[in-house]
Amino acid sequence: MSVTIKDLALIAGVSYSTVSKALNDSSLVKPKTKEKIIKLAKEMGYEPNYAAQRLVSKESKVIGLIWPTLERVAPSALVTKINEEISKNSYSMILSVNSLQTSLEMFKRFQVDGVIIFNEYLDSMPESFSLPALTYGVSKDKPFPVVDVNYQEAMHSAVKYLYDLGHKRIAYIGDLSPLDERQLEKYSGFQKAMKNFNLDSENSLFNTAGLNWYDGYMATNHLINSSYRPTAIIGASYDISAGIVRALRQEKFNIPNDISVISYDNIPQMENMEIPLTSVGVPVEKIAHCMVQTLISYIKNPDSVPLTQTLTPVIAERSSCALLEDK
Repeated sequence: MSVTIKDLALIAGVSYSTVSKALNDSSLVKPKTKEKIIKLAKEMGYEPNYAAQRLVSKESKVIGLIWPTLERVAPSALVTKINEEISKNSYSMILSVNSLQTSLEMFKRFQVDGVIIFNEYLDSMPESFSLPALTYGVSKDKPFPVVDVNYQEAMHSAVKYLYDLGHKRIAYIGDLSPLDERQLEKYSGFQKAMKNFNLDSENSLFNTAGLNWYDGYMATNHLINSSYRPTAIIGASYDISAGIVRALRQEKFNIPNDISVISYDNIPQMENMEIPLTSVGVPVEKIAHCMVQTLISYIKNPDSVPLTQTLTPVIAERSSCALLEDK
């Protein structure tokens, strides 16, 4: 027979509500009493009845996260930070890398309070979807709150940073797919920034046709074998930039003396690459914090948050970019 809160109250010699408050770490219970109750609960093998708690509170304290892949470093880093933020707010997270429909059906069974959805799934969202939801990336035409990470501004910052170091021939290596709005925002931002600084972008786009390490590696080999000779490269993501660095070093390019490299994705892992990469973007901790706080506020009061919050990207300087000396 399972142990109940009433059983704990009887043995501890306190009220039912005192036990309940102690187990929920309430400050209204004296520390010694709380410690006694928690110790007793562990000894007796007490297991919370989450279904009953949900009936009372109308909350499961669980957030669902639908993500397409954990193979790439930057998405994995963001998922880790999201989970940390969710835990700080006394929620739990269920992560699904299944299809949208499968994930939503599972989340309904678990009665999650809200959902974070990677924006490539949004075109297939069912009209009947009613859970509080949030996405991040690009804020265009979304039916629920979006944390916009301002890709175009990030690319403008990257081009300006290199321009201020004296670079005029700047290549962009990334996925040029017109179907992925995140990648479209990046290379459109690059082209606008190049035009703004009166730089030639016509021959400086190199398509990875994918987002993985090998895609960046092959696109860089294509650049090396072309007639275009940039003094600096902007990589569209951590994984793509890892491929860029490997290809350049394989061909004996010295970074940054021969060529400078800056990457999108502002994550701590940039520091641990074979060449610590200068990077641009909204810091991953800030994205995660904003996403989780916004969703929790949206769960509690849908009118309390704006449909779009636009974050500001910043440059994280490391050792992969150098001042261009006159040659």
